[in-house]
This record gives sequence, C-alpha cells and structure tokens, in this order.
Amino acid sequence: MNTVRRLRDKPPETEKITINLGYVDLGRIDLLVQEGFYSNRSDFIRTAIRRQLDTQSDAVSKTIERHTMDLGLRDYSAADLEAVQAAGEVLHIKVVGLARISSDVTPELARATIGSITVLGALQASAAVKTALGDRIG
Repeated sequence: MNTVRRLRDKPPETEKITINLGYVDLGRIDLLVQEGFYSNRSDFIRTAIRRQLDTQSDAVSKTIERHTMDLGLRDYSAADLEAVQAAGEVLHIKVVGLARISSDVTPELARATIGSITVLGALQASAAVKTALGDRIG
C-alpha cells in the first residue's frame, strides 16, 4: 500500500504580499526586532495587521452582513456545482478569506454554474477554471 503523498498537493495557507515602507519606519521596526519585541520584520507586520483588523472588526462584520459574504474558507467541489446545476441555479460567490474551487471541477461545469466571483483574499482554482471564469471574477 502506497501512502506517500507529494507535499505540493497541499495548497499554501497564507498569501504573500509586498509592501513599501520608508527607511525611518523600517529602521524603527528593525529596532523593535533587535530589542526582542518581535522575532523578525514579518512577525511585526503580521501583529500590526491583526491589531488593526481587530480594531475594525465591527465594520468588517457589518460589511460582510450587508454583502452576504462568506467569511473564512469556502470550498466548491464538482458535487457542489452539480447540485447547483441540477437545481437550475447559478452561484454568485462572495468570500472574505479563501475560496477554493476543487481540481475535479471542469471549466465547463464552472462556467455553467458560477455567475460571478468576488473574493477579498485569495481564489484557488485550476488555471483552466480561472480562464473560463475570467470575465466573471471581480
């Protein structure tokens, strides 16, 4: 029995971003890292972002409610989309976090069942599905 699984099968749980900072701000961050308040620059930046998001949590919650968005991780499998198709419905996906369209979803099934996609965060799907839905991703 073969139980070895390739490591690349698991998608990353974080998204990489790039920011530009002034030299003075960067120096201040480096000073805090040097003094042991943070383990590295990334630790400082992640902590600062989380604190800011915590202070804005009410506004985020109200916006999510107003836009009827899913918060967190939302997976869409071929079975999910086939059920939508059988019901004669079309999905309008709105996610704050990570939306994943399973690798078993064909471009044709995605196109037939997904009317629009709005993701504030990251969308993981095959290149073929992303291409098929290109005009519907906002």
